[in-house]
Parts: sequence; C-alpha cells; structure tokens
Amino acid sequence: MVGHLAEYVSTLSTQLVKNKVETHVVTYHDFLTGAVEETSGVKVVRVANPVRTHIGVLTWDLTLNQEVERAAASIYYQANNQIDLIDVYDWHFIPAAVTLKNALDIPFVYSVESLEDHRSPTADAPYSMSIKSIEWLALYEAKKVSVKSEWMRNEIVRIHNVPKEKIEVAAPNANSWVKHVLALYKTVAGGLSSK
Repeated sequence: MVGHLAEYVSTLSTQLVKNKVETHVVTYHDFLTGAVEETSGVKVVRVANPVRTHIGVLTWDLTLNQEVERAAASIYYQANNQIDLIDVYDWHFIPAAVTLKNALDIPFVYSVESLEDHRSPTADAPYSMSIKSIEWLALYEAKKVSVKSEWMRNEIVRIHNVPKEKIEVAAPNANSWVKHVLALYKTVAGGLSSK
C-alpha cells in the first residue's frame, strides 16, 4: 500500500466485505503478482506491467491496462458472469473499465481522487491533455461519478462540464459513508447480488 488512495480503497473494501459484499481489488505491483485473499476477506489480484521500459506514466498506464482487463475478466468469468459493477479509482485504470463495460456489459462508477488540472502546473500541455482526455472518457462512460467533497463535485462540473446530478458526494469521514457508497452501488447496478 502506497499513499492515501491505497488506504482509502483498503478501508472501503474491508467495510464492503463486512457488509456481505464480495469484493475484489485489482491493483498493480511490480513483482508480487497473483491472487490472494486478505484476512479481511477482500480478494486481491496484483498485476505487473508486461512492458518494462517506458518513456512516461502515460505509456506505462496504457500497457498496464491490458493486464488489468485480463485479471478483471478472469474474475468475471470465475464468478459465472455475476459481477454487478466496477468502481475505478483515479484515471489509471479507466481504459480497462471502459473496455470491460462495453465488452461484458458491466457498469462502472468512476471514483475521482484528483484531476489532472489540480495535479499538473501545465494541464494544457499535450501530455496532460492526454491524461485529461482519459479522465473525460471515464466521466462520460461511467454510470455515476463518486467524489469525497462538494468542492470536487463543483470542480468536475466546472472543468469537464459533467451534469451535477451524475456526481455523488460520499465523504469518507461521515458516519454514513459506507451506507452511501452501497446506495450508490445499488443505483448503478440496479440492486446488488453478493458479488
């Protein structure tokens, strides 16, 4: 686990399992790959990038996504096509989420941690515009967008012109956080099974 987002996903996935939702996390690791079940009950699949040398994070991300798609599709088929939804965090796994949505008819939530306009001092440079276009793709393709604050909701509306009603605020510091996330998932999936 590296960074605040990893802690957030770990806490959320553990809480989902406690609420009797079968939860799979597909994530990256350079050499610890494969599937494990954590003591919390969360099923984790780690994938490595099949291409070792990259000129930047964009090429690294796009080549990694083929492994993310493969791992997620394997989970889908092992579950007899009974996966209700995908929740994709930040921009890194958006290409995989969009492919899985269109190929397997699995709806997805795009949970926004940050935006390229906030991360980069040169957000209008070609490299950042490529990342922004991936963010836009997720905002367009996702059934719902989840954010942690009203400020981020307003920023997405301002920067990407997304309808405000498509964006749900689920603040992780609120007592009702997990209930709010589950309600959002039920809206997206049309009711949850146990997966």
